[in-house]
Formats: sequence, structure tokens, C-alpha cells
Amino acid sequence: MSTPWSSIACFAAAALVGAIGQFLYKSGADRATGGWTSYLLNVRLLGGVACYIAVMVLFVAAFKRGGSLAVLYPIYSSTFIWAAGISWWVYSQPLKPLNIAGMLCLVLGMYLMGR
Repeated sequence: MSTPWSSIACFAAAALVGAIGQFLYKSGADRATGGWTSYLLNVRLLGGVACYIAVMVLFVAAFKRGGSLAVLYPIYSSTFIWAAGISWWVYSQPLKPLNIAGMLCLVLGMYLMGR
């Protein structure tokens, strides 16, 4: 069974939205003061939760269209690449050669899993 491009697109979008959710969790945690209201009323943390709900909706939409788990889930692993890029852009965290090598391994793995 071939995996439809629409399913692949849903998982690629889920990867980006998931990385944004990770950023929102990090930035929300940085702003939280420790009290329960600082977590429950934290707009960034709530945005992170919304991102992960969107990820699940994209997963369901992709699965409804069909496709192989062996093709789709490796695409979602690109979330780690997106998160590293957001971290570099927002927090100026350096991307070291070892980080780049790991990202290349992820991309190669996604390619090999999709074949």
C-alpha cells in the first residue's frame, strides 16, 4: 500500500506544530513562578497544549487518508530538527557539528524507512 502525499503532508505539518509546542512549553516554563495558577493560566503553556492537540488531529487526519506507519512516523521525527532550529533562532543556541550530524542521521533514517 502506498502512502498518500496528503498523509505525508499531515505528518510534516504535525512535526512543525509539535516543535512549536515544545518551544511554547519551554518559554511558558521559563515564565511560570511555581504556583499552580502560573501553570494553569500561562498562555504559552496553554498554547503548547493546543499544539499537541493539533498534532493528534493531524495524526488522525493522516491515518484516515491511509498510509504506512513505517513511512509516517519517521517523518514526525523531524520534530527534533525543527525544535533545534527554533532553539537556534529564538535562544541563539549554537548548532554544533555533532548536532548537524545527528540531524543528517535523522533525515537519512527517514529516507531509508520510507523506501
